Amino acid sequence: MPKTPSLRDLEHNQAFVERHIGPNDAEIAHMLRIVGHDSLDAMTDAIVPGSIRAKDALALPGSLTEVDALAKIRAIADKNEVFRSFIGQGYYGTFVPNVILRNILENPAWYTAYTPYQAEISQGRMEALINFQTMVADLTGMEIANASLLDEATAAAEAMTLAKRSSRSKSDVFFVSKNVHPQTLEVLRTRADGLGIELHVGDDADAAAVESYGVLLQYPDTFGRIHDYKAVADAVHARGGLVAVATDLLALTLLASPGEWGADIVVGNTQRFGVPFGFGGPHAGFMSCRDAYKRSMPGRLIGVSIDAEGNPAYRLTLQTREQHIRREKATSNICTAQVLLAVMASMYAVYHGPDGLVRIARRTHRLAAILASALRKAGVAVGNDFFDTLHVTGIDAAALHAKAEAARINLRAIDAGSVGISLDETTARADVIALAGLFGAAIDDIDALDAATADALPGALRRQSKFMQHPVFNSHHSEHELLRYMRALSDKDLAMDRTMIPLGSCTMKLNATAEMIPVTWPEFGDIHPLAPAGQAQGYRELIDGLEAMLAEITGYDAVSFQPNSGAQGEFAGLLAIRAYHRSRGEGHRDICLIPESAHGTNPASAQMCGMTVVVTRCDANGNVDVDDIRAKAAKHADRLAAIMITYPSTHGVFEEDVVEICEIVHSHGGQVYTDGANMNALVGVARPGKWGSDVSHLNLHKTFCIPHGGGGPGVGPCAVKSHLAPFLPKAFGSDDAGGMVSAATFGSASILPISWMYIALMGAGGLRKATQVALLNANYIAKKLEPHYETLYTGRNGLVAHECILDLRPLKDATGIGAEDVAKRLIDFGFHAPTLSFPVAGTLMVEPTESESQHELDRFIDAMIQIREEIRAVAEGKLDRDDNPLLNAPHTAAQVSASEWTRAYPRELAAFPLASLRRQKYWPPVARVDNVHGDKNVFCSCIPVGEFADEPEAFSEPDVV
Repeated sequence: MPKTPSLRDLEHNQAFVERHIGPNDAEIAHMLRIVGHDSLDAMTDAIVPGSIRAKDALALPGSLTEVDALAKIRAIADKNEVFRSFIGQGYYGTFVPNVILRNILENPAWYTAYTPYQAEISQGRMEALINFQTMVADLTGMEIANASLLDEATAAAEAMTLAKRSSRSKSDVFFVSKNVHPQTLEVLRTRADGLGIELHVGDDADAAAVESYGVLLQYPDTFGRIHDYKAVADAVHARGGLVAVATDLLALTLLASPGEWGADIVVGNTQRFGVPFGFGGPHAGFMSCRDAYKRSMPGRLIGVSIDAEGNPAYRLTLQTREQHIRREKATSNICTAQVLLAVMASMYAVYHGPDGLVRIARRTHRLAAILASALRKAGVAVGNDFFDTLHVTGIDAAALHAKAEAARINLRAIDAGSVGISLDETTARADVIALAGLFGAAIDDIDALDAATADALPGALRRQSKFMQHPVFNSHHSEHELLRYMRALSDKDLAMDRTMIPLGSCTMKLNATAEMIPVTWPEFGDIHPLAPAGQAQGYRELIDGLEAMLAEITGYDAVSFQPNSGAQGEFAGLLAIRAYHRSRGEGHRDICLIPESAHGTNPASAQMCGMTVVVTRCDANGNVDVDDIRAKAAKHADRLAAIMITYPSTHGVFEEDVVEICEIVHSHGGQVYTDGANMNALVGVARPGKWGSDVSHLNLHKTFCIPHGGGGPGVGPCAVKSHLAPFLPKAFGSDDAGGMVSAATFGSASILPISWMYIALMGAGGLRKATQVALLNANYIAKKLEPHYETLYTGRNGLVAHECILDLRPLKDATGIGAEDVAKRLIDFGFHAPTLSFPVAGTLMVEPTESESQHELDRFIDAMIQIREEIRAVAEGKLDRDDNPLLNAPHTAAQVSASEWTRAYPRELAAFPLASLRRQKYWPPVARVDNVHGDKNVFCSCIPVGEFADEPEAFSEPDVV
């Protein structure tokens, strides 16, 4: 008679851990036998050096069910209070169209996609991004825009450095209007400090007189005023400087674009285009510029090239890749964007179109003008020439804020005698009446007051030029049309909802639905980042709780959540090291040791902090060369600031000497920075803060389940030991020692619930098991593929960490088939390629993560074995060396269904190399994209409709740059 299961057994089966981890216990046992171990613990001991292995279990609670975790975070969310917000200062209320909320923000086809490095399987999200670029360029009056930056403040900092390297002036002074948003000024101060840039903050009128290489203006300014800056721009240009402008896209639907009066670079935030406050983020910042500066523009840029059939196809241009290649000579450390939020903003523009945006802007402005008129009638002083923001002066601000709080209204606190009031598309007539009432002004007939009130836009700056005339912005205004357009785009792409994305160093794991649900709750989404602290008690509890969780997991003592990307986390960590040395009277320490295998953001971040990078060698096995580190640490002992290492290594192995490396650096006065990119191999197994590391950034969008969103949002909190804690990024408005690295105190706060939920759902034991299965899955793939591909690097006992590097170079030498050909051929099997040619050219780096089942791993293994057979067929002459399915991959449905087939191999081999593909098949929308053509022909806005004619030759090339 079968044994009756116990209550504990039944409850175990309800636990989330078994939902998150792909292989079940039977599959784990089978895979362990393949790898050569009888338990996960035995395998872990064989992989992880004993010198760093954690001796104790994590001091975290056990795993929760989804029901219990959601109830717990609901109780936390309920402690936030959502007031009507009129604070402004760069953040505005907005309506997220429900069709975009459900089908973009809440849709895994969009939020689980990766950065579009593989162009052929990313055409949908790149079309959405090129719509974003076109929207921004049109509204700002610039020739070109990038595919988003992290927020307005960091975009302004990037503009400061872009102006520096593009200006003809030899000055090191950057002039900043005192009327920019205060958080922007804080970030500029932080960034300028390490780059030898002198900030001069002053009145707008002084911008024309101060000798500088560039200026930053705000239009409209932080107090809502609209100034005519043409004379200033002309004066700055006359002395060889550049003009950067921070602006508001909604205002630009009614105001002359900055490009029309002389701006060279324009930055801002697209948050009010359908993205919630989120207590500060994530939101898509933007940058646009004149064509002359496009090669120096930071971040990602979507461009247009052609595919193998001559058809137009989207691809990433050189921008971010160039920065990584340049390493310590990079001008920016940007590695990510805010793709998901940029897609939302672009779809908001597509849905409303130019006429709809103008209608929203006009209504917002009318309400502001009506409110200003009512206040003036009551004797209240209000500024002139505004769009949506009123600067009210000559009042008792404290008393007014108290009245507003009683009415559950937030106003902007400016000083003791003034407040700011910013209206937006969510403002209703009742809000205007209530706001007027706070000042003792009664509005008896709002329509009559409307009729008697003139607009407050300066006549000379009213927009005359058209914008967003491309059909994409004028064709999808019904919900049904937009729904189908978004579905058509997502159908072109591969995301985690369709297939494993085995990208090494990227940790593409399950982003569970339960983790995502709280993100769209209004208690998290509708809180302004500058709301009074008493209204954000739930956020405070959640952030404090997540900090304690991450400190326990990592062995560090304090965590800042301000960095809103991994690269920002690196920057914050190095800033803390620099400030620590300065506090001890050792500000001369400026040497940063970085192994040659490091990710390109590491040396770029060090350069941004004013550090000098000294590269250390790796040995033939891919390990850092400890003797070289020892020699260079001794050589630079008087100036040594830090070492930046990645652990497990960039080559996917646990190196044996990490403790010794920490001791060497500490003995010469330096600090140890450990890149957290590979933390998924450490959670519950080893803790960097306990083996000697001083600081790490953590990629919450990797290890801790925040989705990659097609290339952002990311979150890169900075975790430090106690001696560095005073130097973490400061809160906005505080006098703490650290500088701000992002616009909002807690960065992209609204997506922190995802990581909180993941840790709560997994519990201490689940987190450790997840790490162990991640190690197992990587070693299972390496072992199964061992007869077919060489694993380039292994660690102790011949095992890898959480990823393995497959060496394609010998096959390239023998057959002409390289790693890129294998990557493209995998698309025919329905797979996103592994990481291509990083960290070693000619290789593929595979990271399966713990959430992929044995079935999915075997499907990938079968594909790789079939590809190896095809390469062997080329070597043996059974497939033509110059006309084979690898060189011609990927194959589109149009190609294999055409009336003529001229290839030297069968259609069936092109389309269905495995029988299983006949049951389920992904068809790429374009053939292989021509990268060289795209790099030579930088074309980065919506493709004219005429270019989509049936004949490929109808596509006209843009001018060669």
